[in-house]
Amino acid sequence: MDTSIFEGTETVDYCYEFVNGSCPKADRTSSVRVLLYILMTLIILFTIVGNLLLIISVFHFKHLQTPTNYLILSLATTDFLLGCLVMPYSMVRSVETCWYLGMPFCKIHTSFDIMLSTASILHLCFISVDRYYAVCDPLRYKLRITFFSVQIMIFISWGVSAVFAFALIYFKLNLKGIEAFYYNDIACNGSCTLVFNEISGVIASIISFYIPAVAMLCIYCKLYFVAMKQVRSINRITIEIQNIRVNRSRCSRKQEQKAAKTLGIVVGTFLICWSPFFVCNTMDAFVSHSSSPVLLDTLVWLGYLNSTFNPVIYGFFFAWFRKAVTIIYTCKIFQPASSRINMY
Repeated sequence: MDTSIFEGTETVDYCYEFVNGSCPKADRTSSVRVLLYILMTLIILFTIVGNLLLIISVFHFKHLQTPTNYLILSLATTDFLLGCLVMPYSMVRSVETCWYLGMPFCKIHTSFDIMLSTASILHLCFISVDRYYAVCDPLRYKLRITFFSVQIMIFISWGVSAVFAFALIYFKLNLKGIEAFYYNDIACNGSCTLVFNEISGVIASIISFYIPAVAMLCIYCKLYFVAMKQVRSINRITIEIQNIRVNRSRCSRKQEQKAAKTLGIVVGTFLICWSPFFVCNTMDAFVSHSSSPVLLDTLVWLGYLNSTFNPVIYGFFFAWFRKAVTIIYTCKIFQPASSRINMY
């Protein structure tokens, strides 16, 4: 066990004081632990509440039940479950630097962590595909993005993520070839650490991050150029002769620019939150797993923040979500026929 991160302390505490092979426990003062608990609890609450509001909005209001919003609903469900089922246990592990819930539950927790994080990322990728067709091929948008095609996207997001996560953990694909190193130098009582060999680390990062990230960047670039092309087209139109067409074009241009801007912020937030972890995770196996556990844990929580920010982004850019939230917190949602309120 590499205990270099605990150097400089006078004594070393262990997760289980009277158990052989127990993991070292980080020396943190009570005030630091309380602050960490408060910070992480706030992140969890914002994640749960924000995504729950999205879920209620789409479920309750009939006007919001469109193919695009069903994708957003599925994304919000993924992020909501991440906040409920994964983040609270990760919080205790991060603050205490020990896992007290046993190895069987560690496998379950890790599997759900990978599954829900990957599903959230894949949903973002499919939402960008939806926006691509809405802006770049609007005449055939309703033919391409139907309830059936959205169901396929949702099934792929959940199915691929579930198979990938549980197969990785329960078949120990991440440890192939490094079993001796893992059990001799890393594993200890009180640990719930996900370790990858070189091949599995690269493949896992490609599936969970790099493919969706490249797809989202390519789509955003395409949307950006389409929006700029519309701006140049508008500038070439003579307002005095084609005033009505100009006004319509301006309206279309604003919608396209808004879609491009929204997707740009979604992509930017996604990259800021998740790229540090996946870059570090990919490189860790090539540097003999020398990355600090505290660093990796911090980067995981930075990635979790993406699920916290998603409903904030939609609340900022979509008037229907802000209107729905207002109706919900003023309890007007309980009024008769509230589900048929026009949200647009």
